[in-house]
Amino acid sequence: MIDPANALRIVWHAIRSADHPLLAHLVVTRRCNLSCSYCNEYDNSSPPVPLDALKMRVKRLAELKTLMIACTGGEPLLHPEISEVIREIRLQGMVAMITTNGYLLTEELVEILNEAGLQALQVSIDNVEPDETSAKSLAILNTKLQLLVERARFKVNINSVLGASEASAADVVAIARRARHLGFSHSVGFVHDARGALRPLGPPERLAYDGLGKVSDSFLHRFNRRVFQGKVINGRPGMWKCRAGARYLYVCEDGLVHWCSQRRGQPAIPIERYGLAGIQAGFRTRKSCSPFCTVTCVRQVSAFDRWRGRQGLPDAESTGRQVERVGLVSAAAVVVRDCQKEKQV
Repeated sequence: MIDPANALRIVWHAIRSADHPLLAHLVVTRRCNLSCSYCNEYDNSSPPVPLDALKMRVKRLAELKTLMIACTGGEPLLHPEISEVIREIRLQGMVAMITTNGYLLTEELVEILNEAGLQALQVSIDNVEPDETSAKSLAILNTKLQLLVERARFKVNINSVLGASEASAADVVAIARRARHLGFSHSVGFVHDARGALRPLGPPERLAYDGLGKVSDSFLHRFNRRVFQGKVINGRPGMWKCRAGARYLYVCEDGLVHWCSQRRGQPAIPIERYGLAGIQAGFRTRKSCSPFCTVTCVRQVSAFDRWRGRQGLPDAESTGRQVERVGLVSAAAVVVRDCQKEKQV
């Protein structure tokens, strides 16, 4: 989904220091035009976040040396000034992306996003025909995909979700095949519970996932399979170091930083007050939800730091919200103390 030049930039940005985010998801509106049964990240009434507030958050993320920002929701294309948000992200020197269900794409909007400097768009497509679980369907969105082929000057990835419906599980192979035919990359995620953990997959879904290996030559799919999906789908916990709150930030519509979309409320610190201490605390916090986590974006960016230091801070959820009680200053002190111990060893 990212061009080669930016891919090299990501690698260099990741290797040289762990004290800055690689990816931030920025909620521009919680409202969505659809109501997929497996999603817990939307409503049908929230107003768009004011543009001035979004620009302030983008600038703050730039000050934290964030590399990429993905505008999300809800449905981010419902924001009437989404192109201005993209323009601000590019002005601040960061990679600009959008995740969307694709319904609102028009020739005019694609040209506006081209002009604003959008670099990557992820379109969610879950099945061939709409059902009671998801209306993000190839039959409905195929004309939108053709529009992107003809007009888009940005990279396009098609993402499908497995686990929402056994009846449509095999559809992900057809979607991957169509994406490849159009010249787009394809990836797949797993439906998760409210903590981001895998819901058990049935035989049809496991068979469909195995079939993707014969159809999708996408780097994203191969990377996800190798890094974590191959283990999680077989029910094996992943002993990895989640860097949510550090390498990945989730900035909600209220401007609060959370670990991810499924751990909203932790640490829930205003973006204008989130700094190096918060990043270091997030980097070194061992999350209790991590072994069976399927939150793809967090798993991807955390992979860059699998060789870096241990995680000595406890998860607030499993220790009576200890991290929230000690506060950022104390958390930073713990980080310094642990670093000194490691040097002595």
